[in-house]
Amino acid sequence: MTIEKHSDDMYRQKKTADPCIFVIFGATGDLTARKLLPALYNLALDGQLPGHFVCVGFARRKKSNEEFRQEMFDAINQFSRNLPIDNAIWDSFKERIFYHQSEFDDDAGYESLHDFLNKLDSEFGTKGNRLFYLSTQPSFFPVIVEKLNHHHLLYNLNKVQNKWSRIIIEKPFGRDLQSAQQLQKEISQHLDERQIYRIDHYLGKETVQNLLILRFSNSIFESLWNNNHIDHVHISVSEDIGIGSRGRLWEEAGMLRDIVQNHMMQLLCLVAMEPPISFKADDIHNEKIKIMLSLRPIPMDQLREYAVRGQYSAGKINDKNVLGYRQEENVDPKSNVETYAALKLFVDNWRWSGVPFYLTAGKRLSKRATEITIVFKDAPGYLFQNGSQKNDPNILVIRIQPNEGISLKMNCKVPGLNNTILPVKMDFQYGSYFGTTSPEAYERLICDCMAGDNTLFARADEVLASWRLLTPILERWETEDPLDFPNYLPGSLGPNTVDDLIGKRS
Repeated sequence: MTIEKHSDDMYRQKKTADPCIFVIFGATGDLTARKLLPALYNLALDGQLPGHFVCVGFARRKKSNEEFRQEMFDAINQFSRNLPIDNAIWDSFKERIFYHQSEFDDDAGYESLHDFLNKLDSEFGTKGNRLFYLSTQPSFFPVIVEKLNHHHLLYNLNKVQNKWSRIIIEKPFGRDLQSAQQLQKEISQHLDERQIYRIDHYLGKETVQNLLILRFSNSIFESLWNNNHIDHVHISVSEDIGIGSRGRLWEEAGMLRDIVQNHMMQLLCLVAMEPPISFKADDIHNEKIKIMLSLRPIPMDQLREYAVRGQYSAGKINDKNVLGYRQEENVDPKSNVETYAALKLFVDNWRWSGVPFYLTAGKRLSKRATEITIVFKDAPGYLFQNGSQKNDPNILVIRIQPNEGISLKMNCKVPGLNNTILPVKMDFQYGSYFGTTSPEAYERLICDCMAGDNTLFARADEVLASWRLLTPILERWETEDPLDFPNYLPGSLGPNTVDDLIGKRS
């Protein structure tokens, strides 16, 4: 399938995915069990997988095909959104699941993989198309890409026209600007940018996909979507859990790298971008990069006025004792890695001049929620104001998770003889209105990649622009010890210093 044939119809109901072999590097990891195989099974259940399809797990542990299939059955039975498992679908699906054991840097393993995939092509009619998913530690990304190319598992787009090879790369894409540039340089020696799919699962969520529809197909919103009417925008990612068993990984990442640099910057672009001339992938990416390039650099001599970091302490949630970050497994007892980050950003363009964008993300907060909050300016005049007390502002909240939906808060008169005004909420939830659960993000994104549509994936210039903005903050935080860590309690809204950044929480 060619992108040009379908790319204007970004939101069509069905996508046509090409026959292919889906190879998962790091197939014995948590992501494969929790997300990837349940996504593939649900695609099969919904009739979205191509008829000629094979999945091959590539990992270092020794395992038979039957062992791998049983593990994936157990994973699907635990994590699929469609349960119980449809035995007829599974019986057909499992016969297309295989396992290939090799080290990630072993030439013999790639040579045998080459022969094995050719054999599967002949048996299942997958036409030589290859989709490689790199679910490994980032240090293996360049090695795997180089080995795939060396063993003729990647195709040169200028020489091969009748079949394709693509690579999905999990985050993080680098850990700062320099490492991201180096990674891009290394993989670009073997891949065309059109073959690289940098996955950000937030972009596959139903509410995120609906952002452009909400903005550009509803004149009541688009006509107000500017600095004349919007006071500020608050994008928040809150989790009520701690880092759990991810201590070793979190010590190398932190909140700014793990959530803000990728998920939240992409959400900011979708909220702030201008309408694209079409729904073709490049047209959307071009508008997103304009926003990235319009973000005002944060002055390092005023960093505390634009950025706040935090770390949760020990405490109680629902009368249950929980560990502080420094007491978590595989965490340095003197660690200064942030579990909370807040930024105040400005988009210096015509539409958004003077409007602050607040980004907040944290672990061990009061609730689990990812939301985009649009706070509108106060109505002019004093007609319905009671002395110095102002009415509540109109607020549009786009809930990404959980309970995907949209709510609008506005002021109304309370029934009775007095002119008492209280805010009321109009609320829409996807599940209750449409009567069905939304597809998981990985289902949409895997299907898109098999169809050759990279609209919902991050382009190289977007990733590098994000790192260019945030790397100076990371460098300052790594060299300047915070004096107050840990500085917020479990179950709270985060550090008190965030109030100085944002003021009253929206």
